[in-house]
Amino acid sequence: MQPRTSRWSIPEQGLPSACGDAGLGAESAAVVAGARRRAVRDGDRQVDTAHLLHSLLEHDPGVRAVVGGAPRLARLLGYLVQRSIGYGLRWQRTVEGAGLPGGAAGPVRHGAGRAGGGAHGDAGPWSPLAAAALAEARRRARRRGATRTTGTDLLAGLVMDPRSRAVEVLERAGVRTRELGARLDGRPADVLP
Repeated sequence: MQPRTSRWSIPEQGLPSACGDAGLGAESAAVVAGARRRAVRDGDRQVDTAHLLHSLLEHDPGVRAVVGGAPRLARLLGYLVQRSIGYGLRWQRTVEGAGLPGGAAGPVRHGAGRAGGGAHGDAGPWSPLAAAALAEARRRARRRGATRTTGTDLLAGLVMDPRSRAVEVLERAGVRTRELGARLDGRPADVLP
């Protein structure tokens, strides 16, 4: 795992414009930067929710604690590390969230809609669901009256859409994402619809 950093920050210019006014805390900014680097390293043309989840788990011990104990976390990270085979090969051919309301349509086009302008070797566009997760994280921070997002804000954004790649990996690792989302919202899991 990578060491936590509280001093490193990135400019918000590379984030989807739909993300609102709230800023990223230093750790959340490191998570976003890590997700971009992971997408580039994996040869992916977009940053998706699984990239964000992987980076979030690496950088935020609070999120690791919320997700579950060591066996579950090891299984979850195992799925994410193996992204270059299995999931990754299938995922590289499609845009996460394509065909969803407000989502992009069609295959990934290299360089189209770049999130970071390519200044730092960024991957291409944010997937529609990754952009929505970042926007939700910022909305959650604003509702709390905070100016910066936290790791749990982003985790809640990642699990809000059951069609996301992050949810697919979490569920496969045994994390019940609906219950996790309820806990993050401060609702008892037994009141879920």
